[in-house]
Amino acid sequence: MTDAPYPLSAGRFLRPTTASDAPALAGALLRSRTYMAPFEPVRPDSFYTPEGQAERLAGHLAAGGHAWVAVDEEDRAVGSFTLSGVALGAFRSAVFGYWVAVEQAGRGLATASVRRICELARDDLGLHRVEAGVLLYNTASRRVLEKSGFEEFGLAPKFLYIDGEWRDHRLFQRILHDEPPQL
Repeated sequence: MTDAPYPLSAGRFLRPTTASDAPALAGALLRSRTYMAPFEPVRPDSFYTPEGQAERLAGHLAAGGHAWVAVDEEDRAVGSFTLSGVALGAFRSAVFGYWVAVEQAGRGLATASVRRICELARDDLGLHRVEAGVLLYNTASRRVLEKSGFEEFGLAPKFLYIDGEWRDHRLFQRILHDEPPQL
């Protein structure tokens, strides 16, 4: 997988996340904390620090996940995108997660990034399918997934503990190709 930044639009780029991105990610999360609260688990204050983000990223990568950061023209983090639970073999699937900073919401950054990461998941990781869960009331995230070729395939009752309650999620998937797996 290439480490080169991928241009998205209007001075925004997508590239693999590195440990050095932890301070910028912490800053973007802190700026967006109130905006994202209805969609996120309750987090300790340490989550919003460079150390907390370094720990989160290290744990994600150690578990076999993949992570990308969206940056602006000044290389300031404005979004984070992950594939976790990557399964190979005959399944070849992963779970998509993402957020964008409050100042980027509604500007196409999430959609452009999700589309590009689906290409990377197919072409570089050889995945067949990517899935994502969306809170019932998160219409913006639902639109991002639908515009990126995801289809709804189910409902997961009390799926995640978000904002102080077990919340139902709509489940989406995108089939990336129909070729046999390279085992």
